[in-house]
Amino acid sequence: MTIPPRFLDELRSRLTLSDVIGKRVRLTRAGREFKGCCPFHNEKTPSFYVNDDKQFFHCFGCGAHGDAVGFVMRHDNLSFIESVESLAGLAGMQVPKASPQEVEKSKQEKSLYSLLEEAARWMEIQLRAPENRTAYDYMIGRNVSDELLASFRVGYAPADGQAIRQHLLKQGYTDAQMIEAGVTRRSDRAKDPYAFFRERIMFPVPDRRGRVVAFGGRILPDHLRPPDRGDFKPPKYINSSDTPLFHKGRMLFGEPHARQAAGEGKPLVVVEGYLDVISAFKAGYRGALAPLGTALTEDQIMALWKMIPETPKMPILCFDGDDAGRRAASRAAERVLPLLKPDQSVKIAFLPQGQDPDTLVNTQGEAAFGAVLSSALSLVDFLWQEQTTGRELSSPETRAGLSHALEQLALKIPDRDVQHYYRQAFRDKIRSAFTPAFTPYSKNNYKKQKDSNVSALRKPTFSKNNLIGMAILSTAINYPELGMDVEEHLAGLEFQDSGLDAVRQGVLSVLSQESDVTSEYLKNHLIQMGCQDKLMYILSDQVYLHAAFARPGRDIADVQTALKGALDALSQGRADADLQAARRALMQDMTEENENRLKYLHEAGRQE
Repeated sequence: MTIPPRFLDELRSRLTLSDVIGKRVRLTRAGREFKGCCPFHNEKTPSFYVNDDKQFFHCFGCGAHGDAVGFVMRHDNLSFIESVESLAGLAGMQVPKASPQEVEKSKQEKSLYSLLEEAARWMEIQLRAPENRTAYDYMIGRNVSDELLASFRVGYAPADGQAIRQHLLKQGYTDAQMIEAGVTRRSDRAKDPYAFFRERIMFPVPDRRGRVVAFGGRILPDHLRPPDRGDFKPPKYINSSDTPLFHKGRMLFGEPHARQAAGEGKPLVVVEGYLDVISAFKAGYRGALAPLGTALTEDQIMALWKMIPETPKMPILCFDGDDAGRRAASRAAERVLPLLKPDQSVKIAFLPQGQDPDTLVNTQGEAAFGAVLSSALSLVDFLWQEQTTGRELSSPETRAGLSHALEQLALKIPDRDVQHYYRQAFRDKIRSAFTPAFTPYSKNNYKKQKDSNVSALRKPTFSKNNLIGMAILSTAINYPELGMDVEEHLAGLEFQDSGLDAVRQGVLSVLSQESDVTSEYLKNHLIQMGCQDKLMYILSDQVYLHAAFARPGRDIADVQTALKGALDALSQGRADADLQAARRALMQDMTEENENRLKYLHEAGRQE
């Protein structure tokens, strides 16, 4: 039985390798990868690594290496076909039966990939050809540099409907292949097929592995091309139709760049069109993507989450600020709700009226676009805003109607934990919005203010060790010049709060890759990551009250001395925790291994 290559590609894209292996091997995160003890040989120190981006596992101990299919074959002792069938069931896919037509089709797929690659290369050359100088100048005039044109492989499809066909025929491709790839179409009037894209700036659409699978084309402005014949007005944008290699509802433009950016901790930002992606990329947001001429689909939302290796997974969906943008945001929210899981949601941002990312970046600069993203709403806040804006809420009945509408939204969330917290958040908002305010002269109001003041002075709710970790993180942000002192300790910190851990990883990413980092640069980087709320918490009086040395403006020598004390306390706390865990393990299981570990920790404590 032959499995078509495109089916295997689709199967791998729908599965996350660490999820597949994590059901059989205990994995822990190690930077951009996962590690664990190899299931294929006996080891106590983890040397088995899983890379979701590259879709392979590798053991540095025994050399085992492969993809999801190879892992299941080896671990579960299954044949290739059995492994594919097992994974297909997990992904909700049906393994195709090998008909003679399927066998022939699988042989042709490599030819389709090479055909589309050749078409993209030819279009790139056309953009820079002297006879198409108008198209090139138009893109340069849109502030798209040569470097950006090359990064996104932007090209041009000339007006001649036979030009690309003749070129591909000379390369040995057939009309049938060109039609199947979506490059040409059959003609009702003439014998020969004709180019689907003409007089358009061309944007190749790569799949997650960087292979060109489709195109999007933008028509040149009216003043840069001959007048249209009759009343026909060509659409501004057209996209390739679905083909054996391309499904527009499952893919996003800009995925290879965005996947790499997400792996580096950069935010994913979904915008509307090709030029918006390029402008956002130019503004420093390399995680920019766009749907391909359709509203955002469930498959695309799931693909966004799969690109983000860390939690929380919170891509930003960026919409126009007009009524159409609001409606599009509302439709996207409806699609997201049934897919929500812990640490898996979206944020929603709106552009100023009449602006898109392309015009905003080019007219007002990178900071203006950054401000839009930093003000993005959480999904729960957006839904509240949607349900309350313009709604009459002066009577008990209308307020009950609001409560019912919000309850119905929460019930669309299948995950019980997430649903619970959404219902609670909606109820808190209703209580806050409709609870009568106290008058300044009310005795009750005085008591409430008094209680509020007492509450504001309460100690933080985090534990001692977590407080030390917060102080170290705060110091690293305010004094990045001490990076050498804190970097190793930051790498070993564990925060239960995923938001705090995202800040920790963001700080580590900058300190490990860049030198001469300023505190302001680091803060701006964290804000661009979407960590503004957690950043304000880390740099608050609630932390400085217990770790004054972390506050900005201190003498650097004093900070360094106090920091050493905090780091020593953190190390001692970990040692004590390890010792207690070893004692518990020995009490539960009196083995020689547990006894030796307890002796080792006792000796290590004495030496310190």
